[in-house]
Amino acid sequence: MIQFVSFFFISFVICLQSANLSASVPVFTSGSQGYKSFRIPAVVKTPAGTLVAFAEGRVNGSDDFGNIDLVAKRSLDQGATWSKISVVVDCKNLQAGNPAPVVDLTDPRYPKGRLFLFYNTGNNSESEVRKGNGCREVWYKTSIDEGVTWSEPINITLQVHHPNQPRFNPAYHDKEDWRSYANTPGHAMQFEQLPYKGRIYVAANHSQGDISSTNIDYFSHGFYSDDHGATFKLTQSVPLAGSNESSAAELSNGSLMLNCRNQKGDVHNRIIALSHDGGEKWDKVYFDSNLPDPICEGAILTVGFVKGKATLAFVNNADQKERNNLTLRLSADEGATWPKSYLIDKNPTRNEADYTAYADLVKLNKRNIGVLYEKADYSFIVFKSVNLK
Repeated sequence: MIQFVSFFFISFVICLQSANLSASVPVFTSGSQGYKSFRIPAVVKTPAGTLVAFAEGRVNGSDDFGNIDLVAKRSLDQGATWSKISVVVDCKNLQAGNPAPVVDLTDPRYPKGRLFLFYNTGNNSESEVRKGNGCREVWYKTSIDEGVTWSEPINITLQVHHPNQPRFNPAYHDKEDWRSYANTPGHAMQFEQLPYKGRIYVAANHSQGDISSTNIDYFSHGFYSDDHGATFKLTQSVPLAGSNESSAAELSNGSLMLNCRNQKGDVHNRIIALSHDGGEKWDKVYFDSNLPDPICEGAILTVGFVKGKATLAFVNNADQKERNNLTLRLSADEGATWPKSYLIDKNPTRNEADYTAYADLVKLNKRNIGVLYEKADYSFIVFKSVNLK
């Protein structure tokens, strides 16, 4: 159901700079619970109000490849306290990562909602996969009890990927030749408005062709389902070499914004790709000079609609050099401008051990947004609630 909550969002625009932050609550602490490192946060809220936070549980260290599980915790009190850890995906000594959760609210078979968790598995490091040595696959699991139990995994690799490995693609080095592959990171999304109401959409990226020292083999893209996960389709790739980790948000009239990391690093701002057909094709691609970025992840979220226009929240490390100055921004004009911002976390000494990094957003209620983010050189993933009085 589309909710037009004009009063809240008008107040949000006016009062963001005077918003109050809760104390940070540790959710995942590296070096505990059998994991030397936790990384790549993602969070969603179920219809019953439960928060489900996900992360990569890295068994042996902070490296992006190796023995990596997907783990979760749940909160029943808006993020003030969290449950014990649960393991959602365990590929033994191999990698499971890039959690991208979303709740399907429109499937009549599940009137209380069904939670999807999209994720990737890999059998080699990203650099080796980019050379053609190994493969990344795409899967999902679902839960109908708010993340307590999970279905068996479903492999959708052939629907949303062009893998160059012979067991998937006999042509191997065909014109597609996709190699590395990763969801988001952060939450996936579902369209609330017609004509694409109910569409599940996952932002993603891949590398294509031979590895490049300047990272021009990376391209952002998306994939989506219009039938509650029964089938999936790929979107066009964003036509800008170097576009990488991305996050998607619904705009008005069936439009979608993809907000991307620029892995090429020639411009230290976020890449924006706009679509007017539900994220299938890209009509405009540009760098947003209002959104500085140090080549890191960011997360965008549609938090409501005012007079038919989407109000957007965005969080990233608002610094063009370092992973620092984690900042929440708000746009009342669908990302054309970002006039209001609020500092979530900053390292005043610029000591690398205190830096922030990846983050995700969740709408808690009419006056609170939650931020789940990496802190202190990946020592913690913490949660803060932004109270907008």
